[in-house]
Amino acid sequence: MMIIVVFALMSWLPGAYDSKLGRFLGKLVIPFQRCFDFASIGMISFAPVLALAVLYILQRALVSWIPTILVRILS
Repeated sequence: MMIIVVFALMSWLPGAYDSKLGRFLGKLVIPFQRCFDFASIGMISFAPVLALAVLYILQRALVSWIPTILVRILS
């Protein structure tokens, strides 16, 4: 999740996307963030916010389901 935040903050720095770090983070973040490209108003994109929200929801769901699944498997 932190990678998405760092990648979004890099947009404020000129030339940051062209650095080695920017290209590396882009390879990790852009494929997932493309799913949310529809969320923009003018030149402001809310794709990082939606991506973070989806990851948060998935994380919470997995954390709550793992104990239930383990109990079923182990019993």
